[in-house]
Parts: sequence; C-alpha cells; structure tokens
Amino acid sequence: MRRTIDTLYAYRQSDGHDPSKVFQRKVNKRVLPDYYEVIKEPVALSTLKFKTQNRQYSSFADFVRDCALIPHNAQTYNRPEAGAYQDALVIKGVMEREFQQLAKEKIISAEDAVLPDLGEIPPASPRAKEDDDDDDEEDEEEDEEEEIDDTDEEGGKRKRRRGPRSLAAITKRDGGSKDDLQKGADADPRKKRGRPPRVDTPMEARIKAVLKGVRKNKNELGQIMIHQFEKLPDKTTMPEYYHEIKEPIAIEIIKRKQKRKKYQSVDHFMRDIDTMFNNAKSYNQDESQIYKDAVLLQNEAHKLAEAEKSKPDDEYVMEEGRLPLPNGILHNGELWKVGDWVHIQNPNDVTKPIVAQIYRTWQDSEGQKWVNACWYYRPEQTVHQYEKHFYPNEVVKTGQYRDHHIDEVIDRCFVMFCTRYSRGRPRGLPKDKEVYVCDSRYNEEKHKMNKIKTWASCLPDEVRDKDYEMDLFDGAKRTKKVPSPLLHMLKDDAKETDDILKPRWGADNAPPIVGAVHKGPRDENQSPPPEPTPSPPPQPPPPPPRHTSTVPKYETPNYRRTSEMDTRMANTSDQIAVPPPSYNNQTQSYHQAQGPTTNQGSASPAPIQYNQYASHTSNFAQTPHHASSNSTYRSTQNDTKHPPTPQAYRATAVPGATENSVRPYEVFRLSEQANAQIPEEVRQLYQQDEQGNVLFFTAPPVDVLPPTKEGSALGHTARYLAEKLRRKMALKEKRKAQGLPEDFEEPKPKKIKSTVDEDLAGQIHEMRDRALQLLIDQMQQGTEALYKSLYGPEWEEGARLESARTKQRQDEARRKQPALAVESEVVSPTGTGVYLDDFDPRY
Repeated sequence: MRRTIDTLYAYRQSDGHDPSKVFQRKVNKRVLPDYYEVIKEPVALSTLKFKTQNRQYSSFADFVRDCALIPHNAQTYNRPEAGAYQDALVIKGVMEREFQQLAKEKIISAEDAVLPDLGEIPPASPRAKEDDDDDDEEDEEEDEEEEIDDTDEEGGKRKRRRGPRSLAAITKRDGGSKDDLQKGADADPRKKRGRPPRVDTPMEARIKAVLKGVRKNKNELGQIMIHQFEKLPDKTTMPEYYHEIKEPIAIEIIKRKQKRKKYQSVDHFMRDIDTMFNNAKSYNQDESQIYKDAVLLQNEAHKLAEAEKSKPDDEYVMEEGRLPLPNGILHNGELWKVGDWVHIQNPNDVTKPIVAQIYRTWQDSEGQKWVNACWYYRPEQTVHQYEKHFYPNEVVKTGQYRDHHIDEVIDRCFVMFCTRYSRGRPRGLPKDKEVYVCDSRYNEEKHKMNKIKTWASCLPDEVRDKDYEMDLFDGAKRTKKVPSPLLHMLKDDAKETDDILKPRWGADNAPPIVGAVHKGPRDENQSPPPEPTPSPPPQPPPPPPRHTSTVPKYETPNYRRTSEMDTRMANTSDQIAVPPPSYNNQTQSYHQAQGPTTNQGSASPAPIQYNQYASHTSNFAQTPHHASSNSTYRSTQNDTKHPPTPQAYRATAVPGATENSVRPYEVFRLSEQANAQIPEEVRQLYQQDEQGNVLFFTAPPVDVLPPTKEGSALGHTARYLAEKLRRKMALKEKRKAQGLPEDFEEPKPKKIKSTVDEDLAGQIHEMRDRALQLLIDQMQQGTEALYKSLYGPEWEEGARLESARTKQRQDEARRKQPALAVESEVVSPTGTGVYLDDFDPRY
C-alpha cells in the first residue's frame, strides 16, 4: 500500500506536470459546499496515507476500492473538459499499471489488481450560469500571473499548465466556452478587466530571477526538483513533521511574502530559501532523493543570488523605461503612496471625481510621475436591476486599473467596508474629506454585483496586512439603503424580457457618463428590496382612573370569616386549592396581602407583577394547578388531574371581578428530576405533596384569619394556632407530671460571656510587640551597616566612639538650655512650645 501511495505522489508527466496535486487533499467544504452533496464518499491521497498508517484496511481489496474512488469522484463531479477530469484519467492509469505490476510480483492476487466497478459516470448536466466569485478570481489571476514564469524555457511545451490549487479554480478556469471567448474579444476594451502593471524594483526583480532559475533543475527521472518543496506537508497526515521542524516554510509561502513586499533585501529572501532546504535536509535521511535535491537546489540558489547581486540596477529597468517609486510620489506638498484612497479628475463630470485606490507608483523615461489606480464606480455609473438599493455614499469595486498622471490626483478620500462604516470614521482623516462605503464588486461584462467576502482581497498586496485606527461613534450608526438613483430612467412599459441597456461612455480614461437600469430578474445574490417602514400602531386609550381608598394608611379592613376559610390544606391531596381571602371593601387593592407571585421562568418564587404570572418557559417541568373558584374548597383523592404544562400562562379574570379584585392563585410542582436535585433536608423545610415534591405558589397558600381587633395586624393561620395550642397543652402536661404549677417558667441559663474580644485584643497586642521588635532589629541592622561602611573592620569601636560623642553633645545642650516651667496642664498651640531642636543639636 505504501509503495502504491508513493508512486502516485511521485508520478510526473513528461512536461513535469503533477496530476496528483489536486487529489492530495480533500476538497475544502467552504470553497465547494455542493461537492459533498454530490460525492458521498470523498477520498484523497491523504486519506489513503492516514488509513494505511493506522492499519485501518482489513484487506488489500478495500485499499484498491478507495484508490478507485479518487478518479471516479473527480469524473463524477467535473466536466470532461475540466483539468481535474483529465488528471483523474492519468491517475487511474498509474493505479492500474501499479496494481498489475504488484500482481506480476505475486504481492497481490490478480483479482485484487482490477479496479472495482463503482458505477457509470453520469453525463454532464447543462451548464448553469456561473456566479462570479471575484474574490477567488482575483487571487487566481494573480497566481497565474506569477506562474507564467514557471515554464520550462528549454522545451517550451508547458505553457501556463499547472495543477490548480483547488477544484474551484479548475471549474472557473476551464469552464468557459468558445462563445465566451469570442464575446470577450468583441467587448468594449474600456470594460475589460485589467491588472496593475508590473513595476518591480531591482531587488524584487533579482528575487524573481532566483525563483525562476531554481525551477529549471531536474533530477535523473526528468522531474522538476522544486515541485517537492512547493507546499508544506499535511498536518493531519504528518503531524510529526511540525514537532521536529520549528520554522516550516515552502515555496508558496516565500512567493506570497515576495508578492506582498515582505522582503527588504535579497539576503533576507535567501534566509527563507536556506531555511526551507535545511528543513528538508534535517527531516529526511541523507540517502533519500529529497535530501539530495535539497543540497543541489540550495547550492544553485546561492549561485543565482550571487550572480543577480553582481548585476547593476540598470539591467532591471522595466518596459517603457518605468522606474518604480516604492516610497511614493511627493506632489503638491503631499506624499502619495500605494494604498492611498484618492479622488481623480473625471473628464466626463467634474462634479463627480473618480474614487480610486493607488496600486502602483513609478516614473517614466521622461521623468514624469504616474500612478496606477483601481476605480470604484458610483451607483449611477453602473447597470443594475431596478429594485437594487444602495447605501448613501456607496461605491462598488471594479476591474478597471488605469494609469493617471500625478497631476490628475485631486484630493484624498477614504473607502470603508460595510461592516465598519457604521461604527466610526478613520482616525486622522480631516472632516472635510469624503468617506465612502463598499460591499460589492461590479462585473462590467455581465452587469452583476457580487458581495465582497473578505475586504483584504480588494486591497494592494503592500497594505493587506495593515489596519487603520478609527474614531468610534457613540453608538452604531444605522444606515438605511435608498432606491437606485437611476430609477427615473426606467420606462413605464419596461419588461423582464427586454435587452439590458448599455451605459453611455464619454472620455476614454474615465468611467461611464451614466449607467442604466433594467427590469430583468434579480440576481441570485441580490437581496430583495427592503420592506416599507410600517406606520406606528395607534396608541391605546388611557386606562380608567383607579378608585382611591378612603381607609387610613395603616388601617386594616375588616374580614368576613366563613367556614370556607377554615378549610385545611391537605398534604395528601394532589389537587391543591387555595381560597382567596374575601374583602368587605372590594374597591381597595391590597398588594401586600396578596403576597409575591411566582415567575414561571425560575425555579424559585420571585416577585413579579400580580396580574401577569408567567411569560417565560422554565428549565424545570412545572405543572400548574388552578385554584377552584367554587364556594367549597375541599380536595379529594378523585380530583387528581394535572393539565399539561403551558408555555406561557396568564391568569384569567374572575367573572364579576373589578380591576383590583384578587386573582385566582396557582400552585406549581417541580418535575421529579428537578425535585430530586434538592437535598432532602431542604425539601423538608417547604410545603410538599404526597410524593414529596416541593410546591410553589403564586401567593402564600395560607388560610389567613381575620384580625382580632379592628386596625390590628392580620392573624395567624388556623394550622399555626392549632400547633401553638398543642405545644402549650403538651407543656402543661409535662409540668403537671413534674409537680410544677402550670404558670411555672424554667429559669433561662445565663449566657456565658464570650472571650472572643479578649483573645482578639491579646493577639493584637502580641502582634504589635512583635512588629515593634522587628522594627528595632531592622534599625539596629541598618545602623551597624552604616558604621561598617564608615569605619570598616573597626566599626564596633567607631560606633562606641560616635555614641559617646553624641551623649556628650546632648549633655552640653541640656546645661545651656534654661529649665522650662510648665504652668498649666493645657498648653496653648499659639504659645511657646518645646521642639526637638531645642535640646538636640542634630536638628
């Protein structure tokens, strides 16, 4: 198996083309999302290698089947004229020859050497209208431009025929028909897609010459050696390579860095070349072919680099005598460089300068300075469908890269991607400069606008990795799209079948004077027109005024005691009914008496508005039990019926109830799973049903007794009063048994005074003494260190001498200082005080 895989990887055609390159990895799902809908068993060479290394093949026949899937999938998905289809046929032939050779050598059986029949190749479907993904197109064209030099100058057979990087590239490059080519040849040259001119500095030209030179070397098999260094190994199949090699690099990375102007000198470029070849030599064995190729190519690259550096810069002058100006052009006191957004003179309309970005700066043979800029069209300069809407100040990127004299540059501007336009403004840009927004590319040949996926692909290579700072707005600016500015040009009798009108051109080096609008069908990637903003709903009438209670602020209304309120809530019942208290004064609202209601979106009761119970779904399955509104509140075993859990529930109004009347209460039960997560000792603290499930109420489920006196607080429940009476009777029985009077009260034990404060005070005192002693020790150590620095080894004698001198000076100062008499215990702060320098001469 390993031998077959190595053969497929190493095979090259006579012109050096690698037909296995496109099959080495699986197709990127983001590039071709429909590939995995068509191909149900995607397989690549990396799949074969991975399964072989992990011993996942139970027989050689399974390996042969996976090998056969590679060309079969490519022929199923691609058209016969596609490059991947042709490469699949080549790979299939290599497989068949290799398996036949293994059968001759008796390594495998003759039956295993035959590729299995995986079904007929479906015929190609009619060609659909392809969407132009300009992001990939631009990158593909740039890569092809760089690969023009990758031909073999000796034979000249292979012209721009290289294995593309992905199947998407194959479809785009090979999918065109002869009609499309003829149509492109007859098109207006002003609409053709262009590229910036090649303006290389001598250093960049030397680097390109080295890269071109190393591609000419071939090994004994006639294979181009550098192909083995084009890409890095796959991380999934060779993870050990990245553990051993700390700085992996390949030709494609070096070319990308060269294209983006990352190299400052030829020596800087050669450092990466040496790193690449040294990695190959350190990872591979000395007798391997790739090791030998790395040694030869490294020596050849150094010879080429020395030869290129020895040439004078005059030999690298570009065509037409262009001299690149990589540092920009100084004009009218300003520096104009690559990446700058500018306004350029528009000879067709001086009021609408051309919005453009500088891609190249150079000087011609006559000393004139030029810029090459990419144009951005305004909406009125495009041809689009009549329902198309645009942002205010929107522009679209085009494929027009035009040369302009530096005198044609008028002023600066800025173009922002749509994702950042609403968030702020570029920092440092004067307020009088225009800021535009862009989110689409414009294809002038098909009059289509394609959404930009990555903004970096629209920028010059030199500034793709750079970002700009912004002054953010206080909040995101809401920008509403507006209808097409050319909507008035649409004829009243326009139809979808009408031919698309053409723009009106003027001067050669300028955008169209005016575009056009048509009534054809919307593009697949065009968003539908925004819906009109609905008018605001009518304001509801103001609520009727509430009745104001005449009861004093802290006065409690009278309650009517009925037998209904003496009903005990049975724990053994599954149907729980809670009677609301009755009021004599129905016009007064008692929110506090009703208690906090329960939010169904939480597992614990939470206060919410009393007239709305649940508006969110809970994480637990809670079952509401509606309290009955009948006159009798008795629960029985036969009433055990649980309605399904509602997603959102509002209390229904009680017939005849006023706005402030009491709403019916509800009881919720947790699900068994949620209830089991509550500890047993916690559940015992709350009301439970007969199965031990904790109950939650929209109001306190208590039978509130009326107050004993008018104006007093509410009474306790009958259950609480009964329990209190039971405890009192039990206490009397206990005292009677002990021979004590009924009103006897046991003396309460004196509380032992805690010694916490005393212990804390002792600890503080001890820590203070220790801190003071530590400070004294540090001062003593500092003093000794000072004396050691002054007196050296005799520092102890010097310390005693200095102490004696200090004591003598203090004694003399005390004799000279008159005695101070203290006349009063209170010393005035404004009077004569005693200061340290009065008796110590050191101060």
